[in-house]
Amino acid sequence: MRIAVLMGGVSSEREVSLASGREVARALREVGHQVTEIDVKDELDASHAGPASSNNKALINFVSSPDIASSEIVFVAMHGGAGEDGTVQALLDIMGKPYTGSGMLASALAMDKVLAKRVFEQAGIRTPAWRSVERATVKSVEAAILNLGGLPIVTKPRNQGSTIGISIVKEESQVESAVKSALKYSSDVLVEKYITGREITVGILGDSALPVIEVAPEKGFYDYECKYTRGKSKYIVPARIAENKSKEAQDLALDAYRVLGCQDFARVDFRLSHEGELQCLEVNTIPGMTGTSLVPMAARAGGRPFPQLVDEICRLALSRRGSGRILAQSPPSVE
Repeated sequence: MRIAVLMGGVSSEREVSLASGREVARALREVGHQVTEIDVKDELDASHAGPASSNNKALINFVSSPDIASSEIVFVAMHGGAGEDGTVQALLDIMGKPYTGSGMLASALAMDKVLAKRVFEQAGIRTPAWRSVERATVKSVEAAILNLGGLPIVTKPRNQGSTIGISIVKEESQVESAVKSALKYSSDVLVEKYITGREITVGILGDSALPVIEVAPEKGFYDYECKYTRGKSKYIVPARIAENKSKEAQDLALDAYRVLGCQDFARVDFRLSHEGELQCLEVNTIPGMTGTSLVPMAARAGGRPFPQLVDEICRLALSRRGSGRILAQSPPSVE
């Protein structure tokens, strides 16, 4: 079986057997090593820059890639932009190529933070209080902050990932720079109440939640630097929280995953307040998939080594062969 691995805009095709998943895991590692830390940053910046970016060229190369054409399944591990917003998934649907992870609609919903918030609220999933500011200006964001009861708040571009363009605003003097940072990537800004507490994340595999991970970033905020710089964050698995709270986090993660219509695997991020309340921040449909990333880390804690994890993900994707991916991806109705 030929599997194409798409990661960071780089594709690598391998002929592998799904008997153990080891060759798939090796291909993921090899492609990951082709992208240096600087390259990842450049790739993310380009992919988040919008329709006019050089990402269009990457998409054209992707569609015409012999690796994709000759493969029987595509393992999608491309973060941000077209890799995570449903664009690549739509192309693969049109090409009739089985691929890992969520489909076009679920990917688009999860990437659009405003739409995801609305779905969460309608489904009764707790999420921090928020306001969406269209065609944002400093004044309009300041008005949204007042509407939320004042500082501290978090500002985010509407449809980006990897904490690109996100700021925590604790003082009025920080508002202008936070708005400018978000506007580099989107004209619409999500203004969200900052929840003081701990960072909790839950990986999903198939229709089951993996062990809960607590993220302890060096700076107190799990930003781009803390995510991608070795040693900038500590990860505790299982998380240092009560068993009933871990179960609650897992249940909430599955609720968020299901209501968006996600498939195969994902990671759901939370803030756990000092009062013990879990607030869902977002669902990541393309979580990191190197041997040291959070979902593989949680899988190992649950007894699944990295090769077994990627094997299961590939099997889940292959099980939908010929099932009509786009229709099957429609999320459940929310009343």
